[in-house]
Amino acid sequence: MSSLKELCDGVPLEPLPPRRSRDESVPHAPVRTPNLTREEQRLALQNALRYFPAHVHGTLAEEFGQELRDYGHIYMYRFRPDINMRAYPISDYPCVTRQAAAIMHMIMNNLDPRVAQFPHELVTYGGNGQVLSNWVQFWLVMHYLSIMKEDQTLVLYSGHPMGLFPSRVEAPRLIITNGMMVPNYSSREMYEKLFALGVTMYGQMTAGSYCYIGPQGIVHGTTLTVLNAGRRHLGTSDLAGKVFVSSGLGGMSGAQAKAAVISGCVGVIAEVSKEALEKRHEQGWVVDVCFNLDDVIARIRHARQHKITTSIGYHGNIVHLWERLVYELDSTGDLLVDLGTDQTSCHNPFLGGYYPVQLTYEESREMMHSDPVRFKNLVQESLCRQIAAINRLTEKDKGMYFFDYGNAFLLESSRAGADVLKEGSSNSLGPQFRYPSYVQHIMGDIFSLGFGPFRWVCTSAEASDLECSDDIAASVLEDIINKGVTEKVKLQYDDNIRWIKEAGRHNMVVGSQARILYSDQTGRIAIALAFNDAVRTGKLKGPVVISRDHHDVSGTDSPFRETSNIYDGSTFCADMSVQNAIGDSFRGATWVALHNGGGVGWGEVTNGGFGLVLDGTNDADERAKCVLSWDVCNGVARRCWSGNANAKETIQQAMNSDPKLKVTLPNEVNDPDLLDRVLNDL
Repeated sequence: MSSLKELCDGVPLEPLPPRRSRDESVPHAPVRTPNLTREEQRLALQNALRYFPAHVHGTLAEEFGQELRDYGHIYMYRFRPDINMRAYPISDYPCVTRQAAAIMHMIMNNLDPRVAQFPHELVTYGGNGQVLSNWVQFWLVMHYLSIMKEDQTLVLYSGHPMGLFPSRVEAPRLIITNGMMVPNYSSREMYEKLFALGVTMYGQMTAGSYCYIGPQGIVHGTTLTVLNAGRRHLGTSDLAGKVFVSSGLGGMSGAQAKAAVISGCVGVIAEVSKEALEKRHEQGWVVDVCFNLDDVIARIRHARQHKITTSIGYHGNIVHLWERLVYELDSTGDLLVDLGTDQTSCHNPFLGGYYPVQLTYEESREMMHSDPVRFKNLVQESLCRQIAAINRLTEKDKGMYFFDYGNAFLLESSRAGADVLKEGSSNSLGPQFRYPSYVQHIMGDIFSLGFGPFRWVCTSAEASDLECSDDIAASVLEDIINKGVTEKVKLQYDDNIRWIKEAGRHNMVVGSQARILYSDQTGRIAIALAFNDAVRTGKLKGPVVISRDHHDVSGTDSPFRETSNIYDGSTFCADMSVQNAIGDSFRGATWVALHNGGGVGWGEVTNGGFGLVLDGTNDADERAKCVLSWDVCNGVARRCWSGNANAKETIQQAMNSDPKLKVTLPNEVNDPDLLDRVLNDL
């Protein structure tokens, strides 16, 4: 068993660790099919061997070649450390700086088998959301962090530690870029090839930025989405007896069942992987498990009739579930579902993100690499069947309300030829779908108010610290309300105060002692300063890392998700997310990350994030105020400029509070006929 000190000593070479094959007792990432030429295979091997001195090349070359041939990527399994991978208390890490130790804490949490989807392939969630590209990179990163001083910055290129570079104390300790491409070459095919070559990787959002906190990271957002969907489209905040249907319990989608219970409804989630379903059931995230549709339907009817709050995990394909719900509607007249969405990993539909209804789970995993063309055809046929069933259930005014959850489900369905486009859609600025993105109709207004997924990690690893931080956060938000806020803002604060006060009893911690809530600029800054003071006074036993999901007000440019409710034609522009990462870096973040891909897929989104260590110093106070102000205002200003009224009101309030903030405000065209008159005259 390795120790933390041994992890920090550098790549083990004398002697080499024993060769090891895949451990079949844990779930593994699907086999990749990069279709490399002989010359490209040679280059992939050469790229892998450059991490090692020449005298071990003969030993390693053959096994690396076999990994490339068998799995489509060189993971370097021999170097997977023999350690209980988890987030250790920050004081356990042998580092020069606490900032570096905090980053180590976050990295090891992302690779914790309780947290990570495919831990041995360094995949945290989403099927291909890598923490790093191979295990030697892990050893090098840990070594560099252990020796880093406060005037050095570690630079990571898509998992590869380029090295420690002289820097400034005020600068970030870590800069991460993942998957950044010359735009013309950012295709799915190019990603597969370059990942196999070991020169790029897909960091998803918080996998490659080390800010993932387990399925809790999305459960709050999913809870808010379900609650607000009920308010806006069912006309009620009481979801007792209402049925929410979706798919996926693997990575981030694992939050759906828990969110349904917290929202007070009946959650029915389909999952093709028995391992993933049983994992969530054992963790307490799914209440009941069903293996046949008759049982599922009977439980739905019972829960609806008696208004029982529960979650049902169905081991089977989501298409079969949707089609059975159509059968029940057609044969009995009973619409058994009120809200619906999909959280399969459709950003990666042909390599394990989506499993077609025509095949079993095991058949799919075999065919996706043995006959990828046939598999792709089956996926697209399955998507068309799924959309057909959903369309039937949403017919008429009182049909099911279905929304896209930003996983590229509608995008891939449209590419498959499914009947999912809005009638009269022009496609000039991308496809327009008959079903809204959840950002467009549910969460977009929340972002425009400056509210987004603010999260923190107690690096002491003490549950008591997390409980204390919950109390601090709730108290801070209550104080803000008492000082006076608008009704729209109060509604959001009330939801989040209720969430944070109930968070402990829902047992949501998987991995690090972490929490998430949605807050605006005022709340985030006030909470961060209160945390830092608690560290300073010893109320909290260790530093706190604050961060957020990249899926936030400012962090992501994604035309089919985070920026889908921006209608000035700039939805395909990526200035906001790039500016955000740059701005966070020189305003005091401990580390920043900028990614290509995440959520909806490679080439479909640019996103970034940050981490900031609150260590009880006055310097941390100033960094928090500066970073968090920019990190929210940047996106609100962009949304304001696009014409969003909520964002305009929010940014004007921010300018009133800070005389140094000066934002360009848009002027509306008051004469709606002016534009047509001018164009008609041309």
